Amino acid sequence: MNKPSDNDIKRIEFLREEIKRNNYLYYVQDAPEISDAEYDALMVELRKLEEKYPELVTTDSPTQTVGAKPRTEFGTVVHPVPMLSLGNVFNDQEMTDWYNRVCRMLDGEPFELMCEHKMDGLAIALTYEDGKLKIGATRGDGMVGENVTENIKTIKNVPLQLKGSFPGRFEVRGEVYMPIDSFERLNDERSRKGQSLFANPRNAAAGSLRQLDSSVTADRALSVMIYHLGWYEDGEMPDTHELILDKLAELGFTTNKYNRKVKDLNGVLEYYRECNDYRPTLPYPIDGVVVKVNSIAQQKRLGAIAHDPRWAIAYKFPAIQKRTLLEDIGVSVGRTGTMNPYAIMTPVEVGGVTISRASLHNEEDILRKDIRKGDYVFLQRAGDVIPDVIGPTPDSVTRPDRAEPFSMQKLLFNEEKGYAACPSCGEEIFREEGDAMYYCPNAACPAQLSERIEHFVSREAMDIKGLGEQLVELLLREGLLSDYGDIYYLKDKAQNLMMLPKFGERSTAKLLQAIEDSKSKSADRVICALGIGQVGSETASLLAETIGGIDEIAETPYEQLVDIQSIGPRTADSIVHFFEDKTNLEIIDKLRNAGLAVSYKPEKKDTSDLPLSGLEFVITGKLLRFTRPQAEALIKENGGIAKSDVTRNTSYLVVGEDPGSKLQKAVKLGIKQITEDDLLRLMGVGF
Repeated sequence: MNKPSDNDIKRIEFLREEIKRNNYLYYVQDAPEISDAEYDALMVELRKLEEKYPELVTTDSPTQTVGAKPRTEFGTVVHPVPMLSLGNVFNDQEMTDWYNRVCRMLDGEPFELMCEHKMDGLAIALTYEDGKLKIGATRGDGMVGENVTENIKTIKNVPLQLKGSFPGRFEVRGEVYMPIDSFERLNDERSRKGQSLFANPRNAAAGSLRQLDSSVTADRALSVMIYHLGWYEDGEMPDTHELILDKLAELGFTTNKYNRKVKDLNGVLEYYRECNDYRPTLPYPIDGVVVKVNSIAQQKRLGAIAHDPRWAIAYKFPAIQKRTLLEDIGVSVGRTGTMNPYAIMTPVEVGGVTISRASLHNEEDILRKDIRKGDYVFLQRAGDVIPDVIGPTPDSVTRPDRAEPFSMQKLLFNEEKGYAACPSCGEEIFREEGDAMYYCPNAACPAQLSERIEHFVSREAMDIKGLGEQLVELLLREGLLSDYGDIYYLKDKAQNLMMLPKFGERSTAKLLQAIEDSKSKSADRVICALGIGQVGSETASLLAETIGGIDEIAETPYEQLVDIQSIGPRTADSIVHFFEDKTNLEIIDKLRNAGLAVSYKPEKKDTSDLPLSGLEFVITGKLLRFTRPQAEALIKENGGIAKSDVTRNTSYLVVGEDPGSKLQKAVKLGIKQITEDDLLRLMGVGF
């Protein structure tokens, strides 16, 4: 067995944190920072490292989970059958490899395939009882989604009452999307009003579906395409995916007219090339094709691995690329003091959007791609999201007068000071060993200060409406804010606020009320708002649940932090350093004195009314409907206890395919064995 190096371990930790952060931005905030291709590259690298070092795989790794936790503003819905994501392939050889694996797993048995458009929207699940729409939910983390029923009901092509014959209870799955012409009209309207624009139709659709006011959703011209039957009971359904889609269309659901059944790999490749050619003419966005084994019986035999079904795959389209001149490289300062390089380019249109700037992430990434000032570079918008500089063109690489390789130290070197200085405050920048980023250590750095305050008031943190970027910068310039703790003392400066441009008594009162309302935010939101490096909303929730509020976390030693599942050494180190900073402690005192929830003891949830309350479960063997982490999470959601070893206290042993020695031990101890379907029935889910 290969022994992982310290660099390998650090890289795995970095990849997990980065992927989780981007999952939250993509699935929850609807505000992606990187392209689909870049995200896919991170996942591919993490998968390869975990395959090389399987002992480092954790249950909460992004390779073992789906999406991100649902937002708390909506009620939650537990998916009776997990909503899995799809594995991806990016070229004909990878598609061929997947096809050959299916052939081997089916022992050469003939099989048909269904080819469909890979819609670029938001996955949803619709549950019907007696033909009426009962629940509409987002995918969330695959196990638990957001209850968006009222918003779903405003979408015109979602049937509220079905026609024909149908099962007593069943669930269909599909994609909420915004047609391209509707997206363009929406952005035109937002531009006229001076509002921020949506990056692409996918973000517009997700943001529209997640409106707390369903009348806003109704105005956004959303549509739904149904592509899957999740589960059903008290009835019958056809035995192939093709016939199921035909049946769903008869019931009144919108299915895709471009779906095609093919006999073999050649049919898949032909369909893929046709779709890639005509996709610019489609009224909705797609970013690839989905290929599924047609027979439901064969799908069940193939099963799933981690969060991917073995019977389906997504063949992604290549990113749209253009060539342009990299005129210069600039550096901005992030809220945690990171030095963030960005490309300044000759404007070029890519996928219908004119682009002149793009993030270059860090020095390591720039050197790996060998990007230099003055190069002609390839720019892409994979999935029509954030622009990404792929690398220099071949003629740039071979140019004899090419500029020197990029160096953050040289770019920011200050002759007068004699060191590389922060472009905002002039403090000497530094980089810790093994870290890809350079940092400014000055907590009072103006650029950091503005970013920190903007993060503090953002939707995922304290959600103080009206306190946007321009107002924050104005308050800093006017000396009304020196840190985010001062926000809660602006009420003492109401007269100063009313003297600001475009501010009056009404707008001042509205802002101060929003600030006052934010004081009731939960402990995890306050923790997230602090802006601790590596601590986003998911980690903040974990810290609140396991430790408590800010005061309790501040007293928690490094050794105890790293013992918490999902808290790696880098995150633990960042937390400890944050609370060692005197300036940070002074700001926390301001928050405490203002009445925010800086201290909090997590309450034990009452699970007595949940179906699995007081029952202890152990799982052995491979499950077909769930991965083991998903099944254990579902047990806990329903009040049960998930254990790894069979004891006399074990209530049930859940037995999958190829069970291990736990089955023999259970038999010896007289522990009852059940299947995963039995487990679902104990939770009240029927089939």
